[in-house]
Amino acid sequence: MEKLQTILKNTTKKDVFIFILLFVLLFSSTALFSQHQIGHTTITFQDANRNNRSIETEIYYPAATAGTNVAMASGQYPVIVFGHGFVMAWSAYENLWTEFVSRGYIMVFPRTEGNMFSTDHQQFGWDLQFLVHQMQIEAATASSIFHNGVAPKTALMGHSMGGGAAFLAADSLVQSNTTYFNTLIGLAPAESTSNGVSSINSAKTVTVPSLILSGAQDGVTPPVDHHIPMYDSLASTCKTFISIIGGAHCYFAEPNFNCDFGEGTSSTGISITRSDQHAVTFDFVNPWLDYTLKGDCDAFVEFNDSLQNSARINHNQVCTPNPVPSITANGIVLTSSTTGVSYQWYLDGNPIPNSNSVAITATASGNYEVEVFYTDGCSEISTPYTIVISGVNELEEGNINIYPNPASSFINLDLPDNQKWVVTILDFTGKDVLMQLVENKRLDISALPSGMYMLQLQSEKLVYTTKLVKR
Repeated sequence: MEKLQTILKNTTKKDVFIFILLFVLLFSSTALFSQHQIGHTTITFQDANRNNRSIETEIYYPAATAGTNVAMASGQYPVIVFGHGFVMAWSAYENLWTEFVSRGYIMVFPRTEGNMFSTDHQQFGWDLQFLVHQMQIEAATASSIFHNGVAPKTALMGHSMGGGAAFLAADSLVQSNTTYFNTLIGLAPAESTSNGVSSINSAKTVTVPSLILSGAQDGVTPPVDHHIPMYDSLASTCKTFISIIGGAHCYFAEPNFNCDFGEGTSSTGISITRSDQHAVTFDFVNPWLDYTLKGDCDAFVEFNDSLQNSARINHNQVCTPNPVPSITANGIVLTSSTTGVSYQWYLDGNPIPNSNSVAITATASGNYEVEVFYTDGCSEISTPYTIVISGVNELEEGNINIYPNPASSFINLDLPDNQKWVVTILDFTGKDVLMQLVENKRLDISALPSGMYMLQLQSEKLVYTTKLVKR
């Protein structure tokens, strides 16, 4: 305090104003990530496919005002279906729902399979799988509190036993091609081997982006026997393993007698606090969720930057980046070298209207670029490709004359004799319907259907285009 008073004594009023302004801006930006109040409801669902199995479920969601059974905040929010640890209640994960729900996620906690002596990991996995589907049904149900409030994006997340069960659920969801299942996150996931199932084996079919966080000092589910084999088995083209230095098994949750007792008899060398492990978890899981469930591509850059620079973790990652497209040209038909879910073409930096296909026909000289959008919602843009389309008045080598136009059977090509020319006729989808080297100056077009075409003549130096009407 004395140091602060000395600083303020030697600070001008203008400096104080700037300091206060910066403080307010910092506080405001921090508040943006905690903008939602938290609502809560309890619903017992019935799974008709398992003899009407009852699945009592606690759900926390962004709300206009905090409370139980209050209205959702306006908008649509992605879902996190979470599996609890062995003999751990959902309430042990208040740290997680407080963090994630306030940032705009719905968290769904099944309360099933909590008995120490009769836990069925496969049934728990099926419960998680059921809830992934059920939340989308709730979104379409007019009487539900979640009507029109659920985005078609879901994460499976779980801790310890629930992490292993999430792998079992992910296996089934991927094999059934569930489009609204988008990422798998394991917090010290335990290998589930009851009833003949295996989380490690299930990982072999999981192709969605996946993240595993592990406490390096975890003696409850030793990483070498549980977390690392699951990571190694994942079939995902984008997967990340994070080992928290000095981290524990139970520190992903709030204090819990059952978990902490087990850890006290098995883990050694824990060198960080529970709050430290929470902070590390949020530093990585928050941008991962924003990337995989909200399509925030900058969040993935932030995530990878933290991977490379954090002194609190060790990591392993396999992520195939989205390819950067290039442009190939067939005369004036430009094509993206990579396939995406959608495209946007640009001419001299400006979007070309209605140019959302993998190929376009250039109609003007300039620098062309293509932006390709991929399944993760992110995009890459090509380097510019320069094309010159020359008209008659621009040719130094002589005039070009094409006649008759319109034509029914033949067209005549008056061309400079000092160059080799290739003639291409394209329909207005950009498809080549005729292409050949000009060997004489009469071209047979009798086989073309009647309609309008683009005729292109290309030499080593020049491209000339004109419209051609076939009668």
